[in-house]
Amino acid sequence: MNPTNKALRSQGIPKVNADAARIASRLGTFPLFADAERGDLVAIAASGVELNVPAGWSLIWAKTPADKAYVILEGEVDIKLESGKTVRLGAGDVIGEKAILEHSLRSATVVAATPLVVLHFTADAVTSLYADVPAFRTAIDTTLAKRVA
Repeated sequence: MNPTNKALRSQGIPKVNADAARIASRLGTFPLFADAERGDLVAIAASGVELNVPAGWSLIWAKTPADKAYVILEGEVDIKLESGKTVRLGAGDVIGEKAILEHSLRSATVVAATPLVVLHFTADAVTSLYADVPAFRTAIDTTLAKRVA
């Protein structure tokens, strides 16, 4: 079991049984996935685990190994950068993917600013989706390009 899922369950936060068709429909409402084919959206949804996360929970910690990524389905997170700057992201945004693809340590800490619903991916799922699902690759490449700019 993934440590994040185990930690969330140990805090009494139930795992939400993901319905791939429902999650795929939700993903398709976000600009990042708006042009994606239905099959790609279902593949993305089926590769993740939907989780409820309370406000204040740290999803990712700076200077730790990259073992997970998320698509935010509902709510907002604060990205606390090493520079001291904080960036807020919300529904439809992807977090945690960069360090996985670059095989590097995390460069920021991510904290739930509000209660969240996220689609959680293991590092292996991110790598596989990036290689095999065009809509996921496009979403990740678009996200990374925006963050560099």
